[in-house]
Amino acid sequence: MAKPNTKAPSRSVNIYCSKCQHQLFKYKKGGKGALVKCFKERITKNFTTEEGTCPECATVFARDMLIRGTPAYKMIGGKVWFK
Repeated sequence: MAKPNTKAPSRSVNIYCSKCQHQLFKYKKGGKGALVKCFKERITKNFTTEEGTCPECATVFARDMLIRGTPAYKMIGGKVWFK
């Protein structure tokens, strides 16, 4: 499979925890669909201390994976929202 596009998309979104509404990431998202995965190279600002865990409520919101050979977070459904 092909690697993700190296040029980051222009659209920037803020990703929040669904449980406590704490901001987790500032992310360069491509496309207009749901947030399924976050490539680590596209995260512009990271507000978490532990990978895949909310610093406020300690909810696990993502799993660390390799997607198409690139490090990424695979989001758990319903644990995060973005705007």
